Amino acid sequence: MMTINMLMVPAVLSCLLAAHVGAFSIPSISSCRHVEQSTALSMAKIGVFFGTSTGSTEEAADLIVAELGDDIAEGPIEIDSIQGSVAAEFAKHDALICGTPTWNTGADTERSGTGWDEIYYGEMQDLNLQGKKVAVFGLGDSVSYSENYADASGELHDVLQNLGATMIGYTSQEGYEHEDSKAIRGDKFCGLLLDAVNQEDLTPERVSNWIAQLKDEGILEGGTSSDAPVVVEEFIVMESTTVNGLSDNAEMIAQLEKENAVIRSVLDENSQLLDETISVHSTGGFTPHYNPKTRRTMFVSPDGRKCYYTDSGTKMTSASP
Repeated sequence: MMTINMLMVPAVLSCLLAAHVGAFSIPSISSCRHVEQSTALSMAKIGVFFGTSTGSTEEAADLIVAELGDDIAEGPIEIDSIQGSVAAEFAKHDALICGTPTWNTGADTERSGTGWDEIYYGEMQDLNLQGKKVAVFGLGDSVSYSENYADASGELHDVLQNLGATMIGYTSQEGYEHEDSKAIRGDKFCGLLLDAVNQEDLTPERVSNWIAQLKDEGILEGGTSSDAPVVVEEFIVMESTTVNGLSDNAEMIAQLEKENAVIRSVLDENSQLLDETISVHSTGGFTPHYNPKTRRTMFVSPDGRKCYYTDSGTKMTSASP
């Protein structure tokens, strides 16, 4: 019994393809990109807004933005510059930090002396801040106005809370020199209060600690989006292109199928050539005799004393006459 070296078949097949497929051009469909899209919980974009008269509140807002980082915080934005478009500006951000000084000491309303007073009970009443995380900060003089320290911060807090905001960032009263304030809620300040007159040296540390607190309270997770599940999707994007004059994917696929059928026909027509090539390389000179009816090939030794049969390139039997 003789053995056909089947390792020769791939090489022979390659030769046949090279010889007969050269006349055909298989269109190359555009490269497929594997795209992995991850919709994960991303850090919120925080808008920092402020009102000011002397510039001290703006300086505090600058420190807050610097502590958060430009990739997280936008601003600071002076409230006077967005009057008439407050709703649109607030809607651009997942969370808000709003600051105010206090000038109309002791007044029942409009105590900031800034642009906030002009929109509290007008334009802002049309806002819906439901679920949006918001924190406030304020500046005041805890010595000269110890009984009304940073009162306007309390009004800013209440207006935002009444619009549906989720208020965060309450701080301890410890370490201040005030006697009373309309910014107190329970036993805490309603946000970060700063005294640029008497305790300016404490401002950087207070800002840094407050930002760390806000992060712990989830300000980087935005509002209701913090409860959203993490979704990871993987999909294939097929880039459309024009190959050999074919711009439609369906046309290219049809052309591929047509040319694949031609290749299969070429292989079928050359099955005898494949058998003969195998014979030359691995049968020691046996002569093939192909029977198209049975699609089998008989290989006969040079002296006619031995033979064997193959079917689809596989040795079937071995015999002697």
